This record gives sequence, C-alpha cells and structure tokens, in this order.
Amino acid sequence: MIEQLVEQIEARFAEAEREMSDPSVIGDRERYAVVGRTYRMLEPAAQLATEWRLARSDLEGAQELLAEGEDPEMREEAAKARARIEELEEEIRLAMVERDPNDDKNVILEINGGAGGEEAGLWAGDLFRMLSKYAERRGFTAEPMEVSDGKYTFAVKGDGAYSVFKYEGGTHRVQRVPATESQGRIHTSTATVSVLPEAEEVDVQIDQNDLQIDVYRSSGPGGQSVNTTDSAVRITHKPSGVVVSMQDEKSQLQNREKAMRVLRARIYEAALAEQQAALSADRKSQVGSGDRAEKIRTYNYGERRVTDHRIKLTQHNLEQVLEGELEGFTNALQNDEKRRRLEEQATAA
Repeated sequence: MIEQLVEQIEARFAEAEREMSDPSVIGDRERYAVVGRTYRMLEPAAQLATEWRLARSDLEGAQELLAEGEDPEMREEAAKARARIEELEEEIRLAMVERDPNDDKNVILEINGGAGGEEAGLWAGDLFRMLSKYAERRGFTAEPMEVSDGKYTFAVKGDGAYSVFKYEGGTHRVQRVPATESQGRIHTSTATVSVLPEAEEVDVQIDQNDLQIDVYRSSGPGGQSVNTTDSAVRITHKPSGVVVSMQDEKSQLQNREKAMRVLRARIYEAALAEQQAALSADRKSQVGSGDRAEKIRTYNYGERRVTDHRIKLTQHNLEQVLEGELEGFTNALQNDEKRRRLEEQATAA
C-alpha cells in the first residue's frame, strides 16, 4: 500500500517538475500558477518519499549483513531503520491527506472586542497587531480595511494565506492586569476573530437587486465628522440579512468595493458552514466550521504562557507570540487537522 503511494507521489512530482520547465506552461500565467501550487503541495511528500527509499535501502543492507552473522551494532541499525520507516510512512500519509479547497485563498479577518468592556477593545487591538506581524513573518501582505476602537477588519494576501490563518478563528481570551486597573487585579477579557476565505465573484453570485446600499457621512470616535461628503457605505444583502459597513476610505467607491469583498466572504463562509454541517453534523473540529463561540486560546500575562485549548498545547513564550511568532501553534494545528482528515477518509473508505 505504502509502496503504491510512494510511486504515485514520485510520478506526480516528476510530472509537476517537468511542467514547471515546459516553455508552453511558463508562457501561460494561469496554468503556470496552477502547476506551481501542485509542485509546492507535492514537494514535502516527495522529500519524505526519497527519505523512505533511503531508509528502506539502509534496512535491506543491514538485513543482508545480519544474514551473514550476528552483529549487535548492525541489529541496532536495523531496528532504527524500521522505526524510521514507520515514522515516515505515517508522515507520508499525512502529507497526502486531501487539502481544504480554500487553503490557497486570501483571507479577510474580522476582530471584535468581546467580554471585558474597554479592556476587550484594547485586547482586540493587540490581536490585530499580533496577526498583522504574523502575516509579515510568513511573507504575506496585510491590508487594513477597517480599523476602529475594538473592531478591526483586514485582508491577508498571499498563496496559502487561508491555510495558515484559518486556525485563528474563534474566541481569544486574555488574563492580565489592565493598564486602567489601580488595584493590580487580574481581569479576564475576550475578543473574537472571524477568518473568512476571500471569495471571488465566480465563487459567490450576488444579484445586485438583492442589495440595499446606503451612503452616509463617515464619523470618527465620539461621533465627530471626519468627512464632509457621504462617503461611508452600508450594504445589506436582503436574502441573508448580512450587513457590512465601510467608512475608512475617503472615496465612496473604495468603501463600496471593500464592503463588497467582506460581504462576498461572509456569504461564502455561511454557505461553506451549511455545507459542512450537512456533511458532518457531529464534526468536532472548529476549522472551517463557522463556529466562532468556542474559546480557542488563552493568553496568560502573569505566567507568560499561551495555551491552545483545541490541541492542549501550552507555550511559555507570550512575548514572542504577541510579536507574531505563531508557527508552533499553526504547525501543530495543521498536523491535527491532517490526522482528523486521514481518519475521516479511512472511515469513509
């Protein structure tokens, strides 16, 4: 079984390599992008397949020498090779688990202060900075769309952005002494993060007749006017009741374009959530489910620790995490999702 899978990986990767250097593919930008994604998806599995071949060769060599006579050192080498082969077979299966079809998309993130009053709004701002810095660390582009007290909407652009940021969706809880707390008491506050795969027009067909578009004068904190024209835009999608407002840009056209991007993403995500619920009503994974109520992570300032409750992983590097060093959590969550998908595929088979 694993031999067939390795052969399949090698054949597909070799074909992707050939196409990457084919002038006709290079000249077709759209096709080259598709082939490039396939190549990047298969590359880790191909490296594991090569390592598996070498481990098999090492084991066979050790077994041949053992057949000629007992050698404790060679027997230990053979045991190590067997253990490594088992590890590699598991890693290869995980590497070839069917991917989320949205993984390559850009994302729109919406952060809102939750329980905790003013402190929750400050915490939402901290999350915005953390996730923006993480985007930069991963080589993505962060594009602020709406930034106000306690509410932050921004897009993250780059190949595979959704595959990284989808794990940030949910309720983030902080335990710390607020700057406004004179007694030094620890407060618990929350902020919610919604991660929406950015939908293209081909993904979501919106009838313009279903939209109610209102324009009004934008205002800043405290209600003061920040613009003398009706540049702010509020779009209501009447069939679903989804409402999106944008006012950060001075141009009504720009605010409308940003509002439509968020509207498409919300409608697309709602459709995905409904589809996934129908396919797997009891699926426990938060990833892609649209369930934002679950507390996913706690940031404890006193103990300088961060705990992800979905995979029960705790790291004692709060400062680094807040500076955008989230790779440890992302990698562990990606592996957890792959194992879940592998189990689901095995059950379905």
